[in-house]
Amino acid sequence: MADLSKSLVAEVSRKNPHEPEFLQAVEEVFESLEPVLERHPEYLAARIPQRIAEPERVVMFRVPWVDDQGEIHVNRGYRIEMNSAIGPYKGGLRFHPSVNLGILKFLAFEQVFKNSLTTLPMGGGKGGSDFDPKGKSDQEVMRFCQAFMAELYRHIGPNTDVPAGDIGVGGREIGFLFGQYKKLANEFTGVLTGKGRNWGGSLIRPEATGYGSVYFAAEMLAAKGDSLEGKRCLVSGSGNVAQFTVEKLIELGAEVVTLSDSSGCVHDPEGVTTEKLEFVKELKNGRRGRIREYAEEYASATYTEVDPSADHDPLWAVEADCAFPSATQNELNGRDARNLVENGVKLVCEGANMPTTPDGVETFLEKGILFGPGKAANAGGVAVSGLEMSQNSLRYAWTREEVDAKLKSIMREIHSSCLEAAKEYGAGEHDYVAGANVAGFRKVADAMMDQGVV
Repeated sequence: MADLSKSLVAEVSRKNPHEPEFLQAVEEVFESLEPVLERHPEYLAARIPQRIAEPERVVMFRVPWVDDQGEIHVNRGYRIEMNSAIGPYKGGLRFHPSVNLGILKFLAFEQVFKNSLTTLPMGGGKGGSDFDPKGKSDQEVMRFCQAFMAELYRHIGPNTDVPAGDIGVGGREIGFLFGQYKKLANEFTGVLTGKGRNWGGSLIRPEATGYGSVYFAAEMLAAKGDSLEGKRCLVSGSGNVAQFTVEKLIELGAEVVTLSDSSGCVHDPEGVTTEKLEFVKELKNGRRGRIREYAEEYASATYTEVDPSADHDPLWAVEADCAFPSATQNELNGRDARNLVENGVKLVCEGANMPTTPDGVETFLEKGILFGPGKAANAGGVAVSGLEMSQNSLRYAWTREEVDAKLKSIMREIHSSCLEAAKEYGAGEHDYVAGANVAGFRKVADAMMDQGVV
């Protein structure tokens, strides 16, 4: 069966030779599926692995827009509609210079399994643009979003494809995108999630990915008879996911000692308090400043600038009990993983999408580290997006407590599903990587079998 997974990966590689992130995601999933495919040859006969790795639809388009000086720019827009076997396509939009077809296919592929794990009826998709909102005025961002939606609106809808936010797409961008959709489609529907609270958004949606990651970590520790109380934690990033990861960790009695952005990282051995977190939120969400300003504000912290030539990130070399990579893909490599193990980390929970490289994951699994993969651990964001869709359909809003309770319950269900799947198919004890891949795959694969060759 090992030869089978290799041949399946080779087949996908031949079709997608210049998309390393996508191929990395496919290989990791297919390796976990070997015992499933051995027990269920009907999946192979129906070529489910090949079909699940091929997007149902890829939309690519130009986005021309005008800056404040009257200069015309042209960016590229994408929407990857990966799989709709269990529901309408669902997944975020990312605005960042690194965006390309391969990265979005990797994110869409992961989204299929993540959405499946939530227990909600959502397919998988992803989209975005190589547009960089950093340094742009609100008017420039609005003009770009309107131009982007002028094409995208033809391909989405509340029962077809429901985008959300991701890196570079926050409340401001969702507002501009929704306004343009509403004008062009002449309807007010729940076509986007992450909306403003007073026009169809859900409570807890901004917090959901970070909160959900911490809830998943708490479940992993509880399965070992432990808790987050008193744990020293490393968090990377300083955007939405990182901010609310820190917030929930503080609430549950843990101590956070690091944050970062693309320029560097800060280490605060005295811990990020609620007051310090409010400073970070204002810095990143309001002034859109750099994390080095945290060290300028608080004497207890030190700042280390990013060294592009370094083979490791100093953030992951700090002594701690738990680590929450919450910035971006492949931010934590094999050297970083070894540093974490050597410095006492017992749990790693991914808040970002695939932030750990394959050699890093291998290190964690070999050393018996509790490792929560992103498709399970960071599913809280899309879970509450699904709850927002439900509220939009009902024309009703749940309370903060109701949504938070539903989120916690969903993360508990995801944790249980991962453990049960790992046990059923002979993976190692607490192998959440295999468990998440198998549990997510089985639900989608069975739906695809039921629906025929489409």
